[in-house]
Amino acid sequence: MGTLRSMSDNIDAAQARDRLNSERERINGLISSMREEIGDAPENEQVGELAAYDQHPADLGTETFEREKDLSILERLETELDEIEAALQRVDDGTYGIDEVTGEPIDADRLEAIPTARTNVVKQEQREEPR
Repeated sequence: MGTLRSMSDNIDAAQARDRLNSERERINGLISSMREEIGDAPENEQVGELAAYDQHPADLGTETFEREKDLSILERLETELDEIEAALQRVDDGTYGIDEVTGEPIDADRLEAIPTARTNVVKQEQREEPR
């Protein structure tokens, strides 16, 4: 791995921090909304007090599926938030915008599209070793 280049060679630290903080606020808002929607009650309380008694089993299955889907979305949002926090740490460390594998600057267009990117996109043929 080569020497790490200064973050200022690739992207402005203040701009990166502002963008990541905005994204963190957005994700935190989505997480809060999801948590309110899902609630803290156990699953059997979420689907109604007499759900197993007065609903068709398919209805109960649909409600269970929806709850599991919501929990999966919440988990993904929490993972995104972790990535944002890690990117903010890289800004603080001066390594934001530096490919973690090669030490080269990450393409500015990639960082614009995915501000938490840790690496450049590598084409499949570059990943494969010569035979």
